[in-house]
Amino acid sequence: MSNEKEKLLPDGSESRESTGQGGNTATLDPKQKHKGKPVRTPPGQMPMWKVLLHNDDVNSIDHVIDTVVELTPLKQQEAEIRAREADKNGLALLLVTHKERAELYQEQFQSKSLTVTIEPDE
Repeated sequence: MSNEKEKLLPDGSESRESTGQGGNTATLDPKQKHKGKPVRTPPGQMPMWKVLLHNDDVNSIDHVIDTVVELTPLKQQEAEIRAREADKNGLALLLVTHKERAELYQEQFQSKSLTVTIEPDE
C-alpha cells in the first residue's frame, strides 16, 4: 500500500511523493510544463552599406590613392583603380560594409578632405 502526497517544487511544478515499500520517490506531474532556458534566435545579419568615393577638383590622384590605402583594407592597385574610376566617372564604389563602419569611413575620409558618401546596399 502506498500513500501519495502532492508537493510544489521551486520551479512551480508539482511532484507526487509516494511512500511505499521502496521508500520515497518523486515524479513530475505530466500536466505541468517544465520551464527550460528560453530559446534564443541567432541575430540576423546587419544591413550592408556602400561607401562611395566622389571625384573632386581639389585633391591629387596620388593623395586619393594614398588615403584609400591608409584608411581601407584595399591594396595599392585596387585603390588606384577606384580612384581613377572616381576621376573618370565622378563616383566609385570603395567597399560595402555595415552602417557603423561605413559612417566611420565617411568621417575619416572627410578628415583627409575627401568626399565619401554612404548609402544602403540594396
